[in-house]
Amino acid sequence: MIKVGDKLPSATFTVMTADGPKPKTTDDIFKGKKVVLFGLPGAFTPTCHKNHLPGYRDQAAALKAKGVDTIAVTSVNDAFVMGAWSDATSSAGKVEFLADGSAAFAKAIGLHLDLTERGMGVRSKRYSMLVQDGVVKTLNIEEAQGTAESGVEKMLTQV
Repeated sequence: MIKVGDKLPSATFTVMTADGPKPKTTDDIFKGKKVVLFGLPGAFTPTCHKNHLPGYRDQAAALKAKGVDTIAVTSVNDAFVMGAWSDATSSAGKVEFLADGSAAFAKAIGLHLDLTERGMGVRSKRYSMLVQDGVVKTLNIEEAQGTAESGVEKMLTQV
């Protein structure tokens, strides 16, 4: 499992653009930048949709005022779902939506979760991290329900 001080592994996400889905690599996202990345089990799922994402969207200006270049969310969903979620939550321009459709990134960092018994397949654990130039500076992994560890309130104290 990834830990503070580790460099993120090379991975490719898919992002929705006006021209359709396009690849975006970890270098594209993290190289030379200060990035808040949060991961969650699924777009439109109750805690993710009502609690986790809205905090980061609503506090985007506060995070950027502290020197954050990008706020990004990743989930094991396809780019079409992630694009629809961005639109449905009015998050465009505040949070970048990174589709990890096959859980390749979640598995590469050891933060995947098998929810097959609940009909959801392999997903991402709920977490947040501050990444500077591709290196993990803080890592907050949820061990219980909710967003106490990985929510924006805690991240605001860590940036």
